[in-house]
Amino acid sequence: MTRPITAGVDGTEESLAALDWAGREAVRRGLPLRVVNAWRYAESLATADRDTQHGWVSEGVTEAVHAVSERHPELRVSVDVIESEPAHALAGAAAEAEMLVLGSRGHGPVIGFLLGSVGRQVIAGATRPVVLVRAGDQPTAEAAGRDVVVGQHGDPEDSAAALRFGFETAAARGAAVRAVRAWTLPPVFAYSPGSLKLLDDVGGLEPYEKEALAEALRPWRQRFPDVPVAEHVEMGSAGQVLLSVAGRAQLMVVGRRSHRTAVGARIGSVAHGMLHHADCPVAVVPHG
Repeated sequence: MTRPITAGVDGTEESLAALDWAGREAVRRGLPLRVVNAWRYAESLATADRDTQHGWVSEGVTEAVHAVSERHPELRVSVDVIESEPAHALAGAAAEAEMLVLGSRGHGPVIGFLLGSVGRQVIAGATRPVVLVRAGDQPTAEAAGRDVVVGQHGDPEDSAAALRFGFETAAARGAAVRAVRAWTLPPVFAYSPGSLKLLDDVGGLEPYEKEALAEALRPWRQRFPDVPVAEHVEMGSAGQVLLSVAGRAQLMVVGRRSHRTAVGARIGSVAHGMLHHADCPVAVVPHG
């Protein structure tokens, strides 16, 4: 089954930028584009019944889709205007998509479809990648030699899904991948005699981290031999190190574990930091 790239559109400037981004990515990958608008009937608008409100929403979506279709006449586009809770509709759309693309304000609260708990529920519960795009995003940012930056951590399988997404995106764009692995000094009591010997054998912590990154990248280098790769290993927190290279990224890719607490879903501190502070689009990829 061919999965579409799905864009959530709610009329905000951010969501229209997300729609443009999704259209370009769909063309690059040869995939169809699905546009989803989830709306709720506003009883407070006493002068407008349900059909009238539905018409307003559909008109706005049609206008936005028409603009994208004019730019990409070869693109196959479908539209779904759904009266539903946004979180529920977007979660369902994400499950059926190659990726879900939404608008994000960044540098503060996330708005539109990501207002309040909706965004956290969608991102934290999605089984497919979710890409967040800010208003003002331009195609020129995808050129000029900027990298697709991918955060790598832990064992190779921990970041396999994020690395796959990063390499696939870079291959479709003719871009390079910058794989970033951050490391910090572990507490002394965390060392065991076996781990100390292992570190001595490879010459210390930094060489050990470099070898760990190289090992994680090895299968993706083999699968995508034409994608240039830069390996970046730096001491510091993952969020700080990734943000330090975000200025030269056309896309930031981070992995996400499933985090659930008594107060609901969480997306993790690294993904949260990238969504709020990275200037480029951010892809949050659930672990496989």
